[in-house]
Amino acid sequence: MEYRNSKLSAHAALFLVNTLYGASHVVAKDVLGNYLEPSVFILFRVSGAVLLFWMMRLLFQTEKVERKDLGLLAICGLFGVAVNQLFFFYGLHYSSAINSGIIMAANPIMVLILSYFILKETISWMKMSGILIGATGVILLTLQSASSTPKASWGDAFLFINAFSYALYLVLAKPLMRKYSPMTVITYVFTFGFFFVLLFPPTVTNLMQTSFASFPPSIWIKIIYVIVGVTFLTYLLTMYGLKQLSPSVSSVYIYIQPIMVILFAYLFVQFGISADQTKTITGIKILLMLLIFLGVFLTTKKGK
Repeated sequence: MEYRNSKLSAHAALFLVNTLYGASHVVAKDVLGNYLEPSVFILFRVSGAVLLFWMMRLLFQTEKVERKDLGLLAICGLFGVAVNQLFFFYGLHYSSAINSGIIMAANPIMVLILSYFILKETISWMKMSGILIGATGVILLTLQSASSTPKASWGDAFLFINAFSYALYLVLAKPLMRKYSPMTVITYVFTFGFFFVLLFPPTVTNLMQTSFASFPPSIWIKIIYVIVGVTFLTYLLTMYGLKQLSPSVSSVYIYIQPIMVILFAYLFVQFGISADQTKTITGIKILLMLLIFLGVFLTTKKGK
């Protein structure tokens, strides 16, 4: 009975993770451009996460990192935090919340491709078919956005780079995850990522030009939600879920994210929490989302 309850709570944790992510796509869109430039929003998110992760590490862990691994941790910080977050927030700024959710759902496909080239993992014909189907969905989504505004197509391209960068981080971090605890790896990754974000030229300039006095309480709540809920809490819940469930089972929850984006886009506008983003949800986008889902399903399906 206890084992069954732990499994159920693990599923609930992973469901909550992707629910929090889904809501963040809609919430962050309200803050971007209107109150914070993407680079400043990223600085807030990363610096807040670094503080929380180091507090957790100092309280509960004493694991040391070997000097020879600092270089790989820095590379993971570059792609897993700086490049990933910069392209996500700039992509979300120019594109739409629904597009960001759909493109992120293709992440397992990108992980598989990079694992083939970097880790020399084999790809079956079924997985290859999934890659082609999923890639077709992403390309058609970007072309569909290009037919509306050029900025939207650039936004989708940035979101694709964001997903690809995060997939590269997941592959590069694999040997580190085997050697150290996840808390140690993520703390160092975010620390290096914080310094890379500071080195991004517009960050400090945009920070100095931001009028924080004009922020209403609702915007501060949304910023705190992204820092604590979407960065810190989701990581802890993911760790708990992966302790009880296999990675293949946990990867299925990526399907929930774009669905939650659509749901929250409708809910938040009804309750006056965010601006109306439902106009960006179209029938063709739903079909392309299902096409990407099929591609992800084939790439994550185990053979006999």
